[in-house]
Amino acid sequence: MIDQFFWWCVGVLQYIGTVTGMGYNLANIVIFVILQPGLILLFFILWRKEKKKNRNRF
Repeated sequence: MIDQFFWWCVGVLQYIGTVTGMGYNLANIVIFVILQPGLILLFFILWRKEKKKNRNRF
């Protein structure tokens, strides 16, 4: 089951690479090295801003 899920994910990455013209390797790098950490950092910054804003409210 995990093996099937892995190969499904590989297929999705290959499809994204084909549709965008980037290829599998570049699509993998863009998603997991640039986008995912960037989103984590963005949400962390937004969370800290909201936390600071709510602390000043009381």
